[in-house]
Amino acid sequence: MSKSSFAANFTLSGEYRKVAERLFPKEGFSKGQKPDLKAAAEFAKALGAGNEYQRALALEKDSGEMQTFLHHFKNNLDLLIQKTWVEKTDEKRKDSLHNDIPSFMLKLEKENLPGAIKDFGIILEELAYLFFGEQSIKEDFTEYTFRIDAQMGLFWWYGSRLSSLNALFDNNKDEKFLWAVLLLGICYLTNF
Repeated sequence: MSKSSFAANFTLSGEYRKVAERLFPKEGFSKGQKPDLKAAAEFAKALGAGNEYQRALALEKDSGEMQTFLHHFKNNLDLLIQKTWVEKTDEKRKDSLHNDIPSFMLKLEKENLPGAIKDFGIILEELAYLFFGEQSIKEDFTEYTFRIDAQMGLFWWYGSRLSSLNALFDNNKDEKFLWAVLLLGICYLTNF
């Protein structure tokens, strides 16, 4: 989610703050903060996707197992979009989101991680709109989702922080970290 206002006025509770700020430092990556792969694993655990994340992270990107995993992700994302009930006026938005998935999957396949992360942020933003409607564009969206379910709230908070990775995009700098952070969201949505 590129709209940083989703989390602008929201402070994570103590139980999530430490793990979240290790993954997405308050100072941001542009201030010289180094990415931490262990923080991604801790964040996955907090999301409730720790085991699946560790299994997927250990796979070679071009292996058959990874391709199967990504196929499951794509299928589940397609189902989430198809099964989401929306007003008639939002049908075009739903169709557009569905049409964005192949481009995202192609960027994953070509290991264009900056492009994939940007696309994933857009996908999450649109998916949030399909799930929550106008609430998803309000400043208190993250707080709203935390009240529904803490892990789901943490996931949408994660989505709101993806744009903070832009400082790491030059020449795919920190490629392992970018892949690890992207895999967090993929694992969560695969099992949503």
